[in-house]
Order: sequence, then structure tokens, then C-alpha cells
Amino acid sequence: MTIDKVKKAGLPKEILMAAWAIALGAIAPMLDSTMVNIAINQLTEEFSTTLGIIQWSITGYVLALAIAVPVSGWLMNKFNGKKIFIGAVITFGVISVLAGISWSITSFIFFRLLQGFSAGIITTLMSTLLVKTAGPENLGKVMAIVSTPMIFGPILGPVIGGFIVQGASWHWIFFINVFIVLIAVPLMMKKIPEFEPFNKDSRLDVFGIIALSLMSAALIYGITKAADYASFNNRETILWAGIGLILAVIYLVYNRMRKNQTVLPMNLFAHKSFTASSIGLFLANIAVMGPMLILPLFFQNFRHFTAIEAALALIPQGIGMLVTRPLIGRMIDKIGAKYVVMVSLVLCLIGSIPLIFITDKTSMIWISIVLFIRGTSFGGIMLPLTSDAYTGLDSKQLPEAGVGINMIENLGSSFGSAVIATVVAAVAQGLQPTMANDLKGYHAGFLVSAIVLAIIFIPGLFLTHKKNA
Repeated sequence: MTIDKVKKAGLPKEILMAAWAIALGAIAPMLDSTMVNIAINQLTEEFSTTLGIIQWSITGYVLALAIAVPVSGWLMNKFNGKKIFIGAVITFGVISVLAGISWSITSFIFFRLLQGFSAGIITTLMSTLLVKTAGPENLGKVMAIVSTPMIFGPILGPVIGGFIVQGASWHWIFFINVFIVLIAVPLMMKKIPEFEPFNKDSRLDVFGIIALSLMSAALIYGITKAADYASFNNRETILWAGIGLILAVIYLVYNRMRKNQTVLPMNLFAHKSFTASSIGLFLANIAVMGPMLILPLFFQNFRHFTAIEAALALIPQGIGMLVTRPLIGRMIDKIGAKYVVMVSLVLCLIGSIPLIFITDKTSMIWISIVLFIRGTSFGGIMLPLTSDAYTGLDSKQLPEAGVGINMIENLGSSFGSAVIATVVAAVAQGLQPTMANDLKGYHAGFLVSAIVLAIIFIPGLFLTHKKNA
């Protein structure tokens, strides 16, 4: 059952409560995915293993999440979306307990895979259910609410994780999810409306789901290896990226043979706003998520910050994101996505270009101001692109659109991290090993981010705008 009664001024209370309930359900996986990074050293010691093996708990999580995305599209079509969403959140909580009491590295990696799969279901359902709940009139404001966990994840995750690891132990990084789930589930059961299956007649597209899942996993794994080798020209990246591209071609042929009766029909890209949003989101994840990897490393390597201090140094960026969220939501609903993205891109460039010139002597006050400006623009880029992807789509197309958007974002963020890391390493390695030359590598990484941001203006031109605003 969709909430259709929409008031002209502000959001109806029932839509607002449903939006917050859905957002709360997504907080645990968003926090968890970043907190684990802080505990890498403790996990290596606990399980008496190598860093390479422990990394599989992070890589495996991302791959399992990518595999879950196409499956979630079918689940929304066939079953009650509310029950699937709540079930996935409860499952995530239960598996978190098992991960926290892991007795070996094998069991730990296995439970992380299961965590990643349930997180993939949660994140895909989150955006699609919000679109259905809000309706086109309130989509911007509601997406601004539901994206809150996405802010808390990368900004607060490392800080909270650092304090937990230092004050307690790595086990509590997972046990804390239980408390979040215990608070979220009763609220979700009470406040989220029932969602009838989007398309009960749709058949399980086994081949399509397998092809897309393996394609995403192969591409993401190949890209991850590029980051490890600091080069895309390595055997593993070429092999796995090649397999991913072959699977993509196979899926395109299969989709054509099935006449778009697939888990991700390609005729979605016939919608101008969906295509523009998809391209924009892929590029935005490179430009935004790439620097998120090297900024903490900059603080640690050149300012000699601890991991927690580096995470705290990023707080101004998070504050900037929070400050502009409500305004951005209202502006999307009022004037449309196009101009919100254009203005936000200008702001983001103002907050990104100075990073190309920062050094170990640059004032932290100046860096904080630049990061704050950069943060204010993130929502104005990501939110309009995400909401505009659903503009003009039929209700039955929402699950398929959710699958497509989530896959594109996963690939974009993985590609962005790998590209930026590779550029930083390649420039630094090509010069004599000095601190000044290492810094040039970071400058090159920030430059790539700024160039990609500028390119987003092109798909931004094709987004929707409301002429009567």
C-alpha cells in the first residue's frame, strides 16, 4: 500500500516517519562497512594470519553485496517489500553476532560474506521503497532523509570504530549492530507501510541474475586488484575485468533475445533522465569516493595523524553534508535535478581544486574550510542524480531501476578508489622517493577527481528541470 496523500506544504507525518524508519534500518550496514577497516591490525593478530587474508573479509563483503543487488530486484517483484526489508535487517543483525564470535579466520570471512549479501538487499530495497513511499512530488525531500546513513557511514564509521577498538575490542564493532537492529525493527514494523509485490507475474530470471551478479563481482574484483598493484596493467586485473566485460556482452545479447523481459531490462536506458543519471552517478562515485580513500592517508602520512585523528579531521566534510541535506531535498522538488547538480558541481570544484595544492604545512583551519565546502556539495550532486533516475518510470520498473542504479554506484565507487589509488602510486613511483614527490602523487589524485567532476556537467545538462518553478 503506497502513501498517496501528499500535502502541499512540507511532508505528511506518515511519509516522514516511514522515511526515517527505512533510513534507520540501513544505518547498521552503512556503519559496519567502514568500521571494520579500523580493526584490520587487531583482526590480523587475533586470527594469527596475514593482511592479505584479512583483506578478503572486506573484499568479500563488497563482492557479496554486488551479487545481492540483482537478487533483490526479483524479491521486490515477487514479495512484500516491507517484509523483505525487515527480514534482511534482522538477518544482518543475527549474522553480526556470528561475525563477532568468529572462532577462526575462515568462519569470520564466511560471516562477512553473508553480511555483505544481506547489506546488498538492504541498500537496494532502501532507495526503491523510498521512491514508492514518497511519490514524485516529495522525492527530493525524502531522498535527503534516507541518504543520512550514507553520510554517517564514511564519516562517523571510522571514528566510532576507532573508539570501540581502543576502548573495548574488535568484537564490539559487530555486537553494536545488534542494538541498532533492536531499535530499528519495532519502528520499521510500525511505521513502514505495506508494499505489495511490484510485479508478481515476473518470473525468476535465473540466467540474468547469475550473469549480472558474476559480471559485477568479476569487474569489482579486477578493479580491486588494480588498486593492490597500483596499476591496471597487471595479470589479475586484465583477467577478471575481461571476464566481467565478456559477461556484460553476454547479458546484452541475452536481454535482446528476451526482449527486455530480464532482471535489468536495457530499455530503461531509453529514458533520458535514467541514462543521464546513471552516467552522472558512475562519474560522481569516482570523483567523490576516490578522494575519500586518500584523504585519511594524506593526514596520516604527511600530518602524522593517528587513524582516529585522521577520521576526526574529516568531520568538517560530514558537517557540510548534513547542513545542506534538507535544503537540497526541497530544491530538487521545487526546481528539478538539473540546476541543483550544476550549482553543486561548481561548489564541489571550489572545495576540490585547493586540495591539488595542499602540503604538510597547510593550515588545518584552511583544510577544514575547504572540506566543509566540499561536503556541502556532495548531497547536491548525489541526491538529484539518484532521484532523477526514477523520474518518469512506471511503478513496475522501480525494482529494475533500483538494481541498475545500485550496480552502477558499486562499480563507480570501486573504480574511483582504484583509479585514484593507482594514479597516486604511479606518480609517486615514477619520481625519486622523497616526501615532496609522494605529495605530488596525492596532488595528481585530487586533480583526477576535479577533472571527473568537471565532466559531470555534460550528463547534468540532460537532467530534468521544472520550468514552472
